Amino acid sequence: MVATPASVTGAYVGTSGFSYPSWRGGFYPEKAKPSEFLELYSSRLPSVELNTTFYGLPAEEQVRAWAEATPAAFGFAVKMSRRITHAGRLESVGTFCERMQLLGGRLGPILVQFPPTRPRDDGMLRLLLDSLDPELEYAFEFRHESWDDVEVPVRINSFEADAPFHYFRLREPPYDEAALEAWASRFRPLLESGTRLYCYFKHEDEPSAPQYALRLLELLE
Repeated sequence: MVATPASVTGAYVGTSGFSYPSWRGGFYPEKAKPSEFLELYSSRLPSVELNTTFYGLPAEEQVRAWAEATPAAFGFAVKMSRRITHAGRLESVGTFCERMQLLGGRLGPILVQFPPTRPRDDGMLRLLLDSLDPELEYAFEFRHESWDDVEVPVRINSFEADAPFHYFRLREPPYDEAALEAWASRFRPLLESGTRLYCYFKHEDEPSAPQYALRLLELLE
C-alpha cells in the first residue's frame, strides 16, 4: 500500500525525474533499491515530470508499472518524445499519446518542448496541434526567440494564459528561502482561483530539488 503524500489541492509540485541513485542517503533511504525509488518518491511528493519518455517510447508494461507504484492522486507530467519535437516525426504523435494514456487518471499535461535550434514554423505547429489527442492536456516550451508571440493554450513559465492549469519548470538553482517564498506568493492566487499548478525543479546530483519541492508545498499551505 503506497502512502499518500501531504499535498495542497491542485498543486502538483515535484522534480524532473526521480530515478537518481545519488539521492540515496538524502531523499531516499541509504539502502533503497532503484525499483523502490518511485514508490518512495510518491509517498512524499504529489507529482513528477517524466523525462525518460523524451528519449524513447516506454513499453506498455513500464507505463502500467509507473501507475501501479503511485497513489491514485499522484500526477505524472510527461515530456513528449524527441522523435516528434526534434525530428519532426509527427506520425508518431498518436502512438505516443495512446501509450501515455495507460497512466489513466494519473496522467497530467504532456510537455511539448522544441529545440533551441528550431525557429518558428507555423505550418509544423498547426500539423502538430491537429495531430494531438484533444482529450489530453499540453504545455509548450519554445526555446527560440522567434516563437515568443505564438499563441498556444499553455506556455510554460507563464502566468498569462486563461487555462485550467499552469506549468512551470524552475531551472536556475539554488533556491533559497526568499526565492521559494516569492514563488509561493505568485502561485497561491492561481490555486485559490481553482487553477491547477504543475511545477518541477531541475534535477541535481544532490537531493536539493526534492527538498525545494517539499518546502514549496509547505509554503503553499
